[in-house]
Amino acid sequence: MSILLVAGLGNPGREYANTRHNLGFIILDALARKHALSWKMQAALQAEIARWDNAPGGNGILLAKPQTYMNDSGAALQSLVRYYKIPVARIAVIYDDINIDLGLVKVSLTGSAGGHNGIASILQHLGDGFVRYRIGIGPKQPPRMELKDFVLGNLTTDQQTLVENTLPHYLNGLDLLLEHGTDRAMNTLNRRDKAT
Repeated sequence: MSILLVAGLGNPGREYANTRHNLGFIILDALARKHALSWKMQAALQAEIARWDNAPGGNGILLAKPQTYMNDSGAALQSLVRYYKIPVARIAVIYDDINIDLGLVKVSLTGSAGGHNGIASILQHLGDGFVRYRIGIGPKQPPRMELKDFVLGNLTTDQQTLVENTLPHYLNGLDLLLEHGTDRAMNTLNRRDKAT
């Protein structure tokens, strides 16, 4: 079943632009740049939207960045799903995952929120069944740091460089998911990355 909506999670505002929690925005922005897509704010849907008409798989795909702040991401996605009548199974969500090493990506279909408030909000508003495109930000350093402080902290210069150098891998993985489906993406990306 092809994906109709790709949502990247993050927090709006310049102060959050380079935080670990904004990797969903960062990667979706890179995807939009690659395909020369333009963003439009849809205030009624609480999201920035870009239309990708000639996406892989022959479908038009909607890209969305919820503008509700991370902890209420599900409210924006619920608005989008209702307005565009998109089944939950045809949504892919890009987000940061502390349980995966920085630079790696993993695709999955089910599971708990894993301490991620954005995913908890989506589960609350939409239920499970969406595709999860999980971008590693781990391990947490220093280990004793509060999770909230870590995810809302800026990427270091070295980490920013790593993310920039890994963007082609992230985008190729998304192309694989969108063109060939979840099973192929999981078999290729999850095995190659050996992520936990």
